[in-house]
Amino acid sequence: MNGLKKYGNYFLLFGAISDFLTPYILGIFYPNMNQKTMVISVFGDVDSPVRQEFLIWSVVSGLLFVLAIPSVYQTFKSTSRELASLLALAIGFYGVGDCIFTGLFSIDTEQANWNLSTWIHNIGSGLGYIGFLLFPLFLYLLYQKREEKRESGVYLMLFLVSIVFASIYGLARIPTINQLPVLNQIGLCQRVSFLFNYLPIIIFTRNQIKKRKCNTKN
Repeated sequence: MNGLKKYGNYFLLFGAISDFLTPYILGIFYPNMNQKTMVISVFGDVDSPVRQEFLIWSVVSGLLFVLAIPSVYQTFKSTSRELASLLALAIGFYGVGDCIFTGLFSIDTEQANWNLSTWIHNIGSGLGYIGFLLFPLFLYLLYQKREEKRESGVYLMLFLVSIVFASIYGLARIPTINQLPVLNQIGLCQRVSFLFNYLPIIIFTRNQIKKRKCNTKN
């Protein structure tokens, strides 16, 4: 457990980078992949040429997020156990729901009816994305409690920006309006939305790693 607390920020950073790079690296090996119009989940479809690689990669990324949970909680438990627990749960929901469940319960986009695997995948993905979205909000509240205004302001801004782009991505999924400019490129909307979800994690882990190195030197 001490090792997880010590290296958890690295697990979280590598998990975020790994998950973010997944579509771009696998896209190289996916003929006719259009990153602007195709959602990331097509990599795990039954007809995908990189299906197995995508499923394994998703599980590995999810495990990295899960391994980071003790460190995330430890960082803020003295500030607020409740908020620290919510922050850790946000990471856990994303790691398990949106990464591990994606790898273990894949879907067939051509199938008209949802089977058990599809239900688990979609519910897990939904809960995971909520955790992903709320991560900077919990950081904002925690830094507010610490009266660290600069950090709280950064995460509040990132939360609001991520909400804006998540809303655009949500609109791109609505059939009646997704033919409009920009909204007709659902893959692009999804990837930009995800970029602003990963940014708070990357900024947070980078700052924590720098802080730990400074404390070690002193």
